[in-house]
Amino acid sequence: MQIDLSASLDDFVSTKKFRGKGPLCVALVVTRHARDKGLPLDSDALVTEGGGQVLGLGRSSVQSILKNHGIDRLLAAEGGRTSRGSMNKMKEYVVFLNKLEEGGLADLEAIEQFWVDRVRDYFSAKPFTIKLDAASSLRHVIRGILSQAINRQREMDGLNYAGAMLQHLVGAKLDCSLGKGKIEHNSFSTADAPTKRPGDFLIQDVAIHVTTAPGEAVINRCGKNLDSGLKPVLVTVRDKMATAEGLADNNGMAERIDIFEVEQFVALNLYEWSEFESDGRKVAIDELIARYNELIETWETDHSLKIDIA
Repeated sequence: MQIDLSASLDDFVSTKKFRGKGPLCVALVVTRHARDKGLPLDSDALVTEGGGQVLGLGRSSVQSILKNHGIDRLLAAEGGRTSRGSMNKMKEYVVFLNKLEEGGLADLEAIEQFWVDRVRDYFSAKPFTIKLDAASSLRHVIRGILSQAINRQREMDGLNYAGAMLQHLVGAKLDCSLGKGKIEHNSFSTADAPTKRPGDFLIQDVAIHVTTAPGEAVINRCGKNLDSGLKPVLVTVRDKMATAEGLADNNGMAERIDIFEVEQFVALNLYEWSEFESDGRKVAIDELIARYNELIETWETDHSLKIDIA
């Protein structure tokens, strides 16, 4: 690949945050359009008839391109189709490709290989890490891994890493407490989408909602739980507790919704499972993370969400 082309692609990825499975799907499909149709491309011609999706953006198209390069692993269940902002990403990328063409740098075979290499980087991304320190509180341990997810989320435009981690940490905690098979799990994209389910988890008459960004929508869902005779529980991150409590109060439900911050929600159980013994805490964390990693392997295509214990 020409040095100028490589530098231009790296700069584009950095400035436009073309990272994560959604943007990678867009890049692969639009590059293939360019190879088939030639450059320059017209972004208006790369929109479906309904106007809401990027033309050809879907699981089969993306996987077909990857298979051409010897990759069988699934990049995205929907091929980036449901990724927020895919249309804008497509338009940005078309402008970039057309500028490369004007500058005589549009080697489309090399460009497609560049994005395939980025997919390989994506699949090989390192998992998050917990460093156990006897002097650290269990809440600090939970806070530390969530902070890693938030930092990665800022660097990559695509999956909501913190939201996915939060959901599966809570799911793992519930499985460890109740036993496997007692609750239903879903991928983060499923849980994050509007559904008829009463919450992210349903246990007896308790509907548990898990979110890093509590807003009116989740409070309204809690209201519907109450109308249906269910008990809503909201689990969120530490710095969003005040927001969640304020929203509940504004909607007249402050005394009817139990709101917990995830650090406390998980850490207290770790103490109980360990029977408050030092050696037991390490075992409890091991069991929690092992179950969390099982959920990631089962429900998510991005296994960099897994957690290693250092």
